[in-house]
Formats: sequence, C-alpha cells, structure tokens
Amino acid sequence: MKVGFIGLGIMGRPMAKNLLKARAESGSAWGKDQAGSELLVSDLNKEAVADVVAAGAREATYAEIGAECSIIITMVPNGKIVQEILFGPGGVASSIRKGALVCDMSSVTPVESKQCYDRLKEMGAGFLDAPVSGGEPGAVNAALAIMCGGDEKDFETMKPWFDILGKSALLIGPSGSGSTAKLANQMIVNNTIAVVSEALVFAVKAGADPEKVYKAIRGGLAGSAVLDAKAPMIIRRDFKPGGPIRINHKDISNCVSTAHALDVPIPYTAQLYEILQTLKIHGHMNDDHGGIVQYFENLADVEVRKK
Repeated sequence: MKVGFIGLGIMGRPMAKNLLKARAESGSAWGKDQAGSELLVSDLNKEAVADVVAAGAREATYAEIGAECSIIITMVPNGKIVQEILFGPGGVASSIRKGALVCDMSSVTPVESKQCYDRLKEMGAGFLDAPVSGGEPGAVNAALAIMCGGDEKDFETMKPWFDILGKSALLIGPSGSGSTAKLANQMIVNNTIAVVSEALVFAVKAGADPEKVYKAIRGGLAGSAVLDAKAPMIIRRDFKPGGPIRINHKDISNCVSTAHALDVPIPYTAQLYEILQTLKIHGHMNDDHGGIVQYFENLADVEVRKK
C-alpha cells in the first residue's frame, strides 16, 4: 500500500507523522504486511519535507503520487491550491490511476469540493471532502474531529486512516457536505472566541481579574471547549498559532460568500469577518485566533492578562 500526503504545514506535518507512526506499529490501515508500504509526501516547504522524510516518508512529485498511490490526502490552505495540485500541469490527476481515492482534508467551500468530486469521478477516481477540527493540538495528538462528504464506499475505505488521524469521523452526506459542516464549525468556534474576548475585556475594564473570572464561569453554562482552549492563552498573551487568524479569515470569508449564494443571512458571522479584516489590517494574521481579543482590547483601551 502506498499513500500520498500533500501539504505539510501546521496541521499536515504532524498528521503525516502519525501515519508513519501507525505504519511502524502495524496500524490497521497499513495492514500487517509492511512490505512495499510507503508514505509519499510533497510540500513547497522543503524543510518540512526533509523532516517527514527523516521520519520514514519519501518525497515525490504530484504526478508520482498520482501514479503510485491508492490513497492521496491533501491538506493545504485553500481550494485554489487544491485545484492546482490535482488538476494543474503535472498534477495528481495527470497520472492518477482508476480506483484511486483522493481525500481533501483542507477547509474549502462546498462548491470547490463538488467540482473536485465531479472531475475525478469522470477519471474513475474517488473524492472525499474531509475537513477537520481540533487545530494543531488535535493534529499532533491524533485527536481530530473529521467531517466528511462523498460516497459511503469511499468513506469506508478511508475510515481506517481516519482512525489513525483523529478521534472521530462522520459521513455527513454527499460531496460538499463535509466542507459545509466545517464552515458551520468555523462560524461557531470563531464567533465564540469573539464573545469570550469581548467578555474578558469587559471584565478587565471593570477591574476584575480575568483569570479568576474564567475559573468562576467555566463550570457553568458559559463553559465550553472553546473557552477552556482560548481563555488561558489570552490571559497568558500566548498568540502562537495553532489556528492562525489568516486561516480563519479565509474560512469566515468562505462562510459569508457561501451563505450569500444560498440567501442565508448570517449577521453575526458577517460582523466577525469585519473584525478579522481589521486584525488583518493591523498585522495580526499570523497570530492564533485567540488573538481576536486584540480587536476588543483596542476598542476599550485595556489589555487582558494575568494579574
């Protein structure tokens, strides 16, 4: 079995390493017989490639991955890059074998996912949109939540690999459904971070200790995974990206454009986009999305930090 993995960024690199770890441990997806099994990888960042190759992978071109691999995973920043990797000159589709399965785990629009599905189906190959939630910690710890769109048979083919990469995987529906679920996820996560940020800024402006406020409310109805993940980071002023604002800015832009195409008003998320756009202008695109708090801090002229 040969598997291709394209995109070794914040998320992709640890995901690829988890596949290699499972192979070394005779993970169920790889099977017991490891003879001839390989992970072929590609990324524009040669340092990332060298790191994963040192862990046991082999570097390959897109066309080589298409020709040699039965399973091909992509994990890249946006849908335009996915399309170029698959269908550009020398892309995966230029050499893909019939019966191969492409699994795109990037965050893209449902329309982009359906386009990939239709084009690959004409070539006799399968396609799943399978974006993830969990950020860098989830990728490192193989604890991602994976939401899928596509054919059930392709989902069943990928399920053993999903079991290596994450803690849960669910087939939502036909092609594009996974990307739809991810956009809904991003609306909830980023709007929640914004509300948490606004509340902590309010607490500090009123003279309260933000850490004690967080500890007081986390056990009640206001408690959430987002609160527990981001409030401590905000209070520590730790904006090292696990989920950078630039990626979430792109995702929220996709939410707004997709909702407009469907005639669905999304006033909270539209306002959130403008918040992220302001942070972009002020140079915060590489901060973790916990850095959304800086927008509200600027409005109130206070800083949330541990006393």
